[in-house]
Amino acid sequence: MQEIIVTKRGAERVRALGHLWIYRSDVADTKEAAGGEVVRVSDERGRFVGQALFSDRSEISLRLLSMRDETIDREWWRVRLREAIERRASLRSSTNAYRLIYSEGDLLPSLIVDAYDDVLVLQTLSQGTEQAKEMIVGLLVEELAPRAIIERNDVRVRQLEGLEMRVGTVYGDAPEELEIVQHGVRFRVQPTGGQKTGSFLDQRENRLAARRFAWGHALDCFTFNGAFALHLAPACESVLGLDISADAVVAARRNAELNNASNVTFEEANVFDALREMETEGRRFGTIVLDPPAFAKNRGSVRAASRGYKEINLRALKMLERGGVLVTCTCSYHMGEEMFLEIIREASVDARRRLQLIEKRAQSSDHPILFGVPETYYLKCIIARVID
Repeated sequence: MQEIIVTKRGAERVRALGHLWIYRSDVADTKEAAGGEVVRVSDERGRFVGQALFSDRSEISLRLLSMRDETIDREWWRVRLREAIERRASLRSSTNAYRLIYSEGDLLPSLIVDAYDDVLVLQTLSQGTEQAKEMIVGLLVEELAPRAIIERNDVRVRQLEGLEMRVGTVYGDAPEELEIVQHGVRFRVQPTGGQKTGSFLDQRENRLAARRFAWGHALDCFTFNGAFALHLAPACESVLGLDISADAVVAARRNAELNNASNVTFEEANVFDALREMETEGRRFGTIVLDPPAFAKNRGSVRAASRGYKEINLRALKMLERGGVLVTCTCSYHMGEEMFLEIIREASVDARRRLQLIEKRAQSSDHPILFGVPETYYLKCIIARVID
């Protein structure tokens, strides 16, 4: 095993902060290590730091697998995979679609595996997990006996690793479309297409929470495949879902038919324009959901993103009935919880509405947040009520 020497700052990032990443700027000597290898990491005094996946392209040079001096072989990977899978056992009673492996959150950095019924969707997001992909696929087959495994390696982070974009079946016979169930709501998904790995699994528990408080006429903005809208339907008189994508609206309508949701309609619209028009028309709603795509994709875009979040929250608050419920989300890691809450507070002041915080929520429990790695906490969901 090759050894990589890191600076005191790099070593302390792991030892004191508990982070799993060491950046290129804190690598003192890579010796003869090749990209994708598992390497031994030591500090400048020769003290053991851990074992990590090494990348010779990314700014994240090292992704820690273990802080123990242990053998990292096929059986080591099997144990880590099995532990993550077992942690999801309780989810199977409420859904057949969830995240099995959440990279750093499960101490398996740069590896994601989602389950859609008996089909698995895999992402290997670094040189290290890409090099181990064949082994990982083999272990997943042995542990879970899936019908098929699909790779959705079409995300930008792979380009930062010098890796090709790939989408395709790596095991078995994958269907073009399959059906999933979440809390009794049925959806058709296409694992080889659409957003993420086929669905936004990270909002699963937040949709159920939103249903608990929803009432009246509801508006679901950025609806995608209608997941929030269909969860709200049993609690509301009517639900209108909006999305700029024609394909998303078609998919949402199909899902509404699948669930016999006669009180749900979907329209193709630019949400910013639609909110402005509905406010001008004097429309009112008992419940409004704002679940936009990531406005802040990097630190440099936070200011512009803040303006976008402020606008949609301001307009939503103006259209809510007294007692109305706002479910507002950001999936941008760079938009911190405190900053997001301040934007909502400012919007409520400008809208002259008294707003009561009901719940602060994060991504679903199958996307666990690892203390010491703040990047694993990216989704913020705020449920609030207009009381005046």
